[in-house]
Amino acid sequence: MPHYVNPWIVRCFLGIFACVIVCSGQLAAQQAKINLASGFDFPVGIPNADGYYKARGLRLRAPQHFGEDWNGRGGGDTDLGDPVYAVADGIVTFAYNVRTGWGNVVLTRHAYRDPQSGVVKYCDTLNGHLDRIMVRVGQQIKRGQQIGTIGSNSGMYPAHLHFEIRHNIHIGMQRNSVPATFEHWADPTKFINQYRRLNREWRPVLVPIGTYQPYVGFKGL
Repeated sequence: MPHYVNPWIVRCFLGIFACVIVCSGQLAAQQAKINLASGFDFPVGIPNADGYYKARGLRLRAPQHFGEDWNGRGGGDTDLGDPVYAVADGIVTFAYNVRTGWGNVVLTRHAYRDPQSGVVKYCDTLNGHLDRIMVRVGQQIKRGQQIGTIGSNSGMYPAHLHFEIRHNIHIGMQRNSVPATFEHWADPTKFINQYRRLNREWRPVLVPIGTYQPYVGFKGL
């Protein structure tokens, strides 16, 4: 004698099953596997910024400047169109023209093992005012790979690269969302010099993505 199955129970079960699938997919989409950084280079004149100079450094007190400005030694717009490189292995989390005072921006997420604590840490690097973007969101990139070219934000500034390193991977393009402290921001030159060479590890690690708040219609990763 066949058993009667309540249709309401079937619908509930199917709904729960579908929710599990969808939610699992959403959770999976919030992580990506990338290689641990084997070290960090400078974003121009790799690996040592040869031919460039730091025109302006990090300043967390007013008037604030959250990164470094790198210029070619020729001055003016002589560095317009020069290559900008990935400082370490990572994944592109933002690559758009956001106009305003930014122009073309590329954000990349990196994972590295701190040699003192042995803990895997994350950081974001930002390259701003680019003339060209040569990568896309979600693309895995290698240390020394060209990701764009030095620009002037359509003539708003003399050509230079604005470069930031953030400990806080939730900032994205919302720089006012966190306090201006070294808990959230790194001095780029000091950071690069500190982690210049790291042990090569061949096993990729999971990094969180989808951590940015939307910015003028762009979500990023």
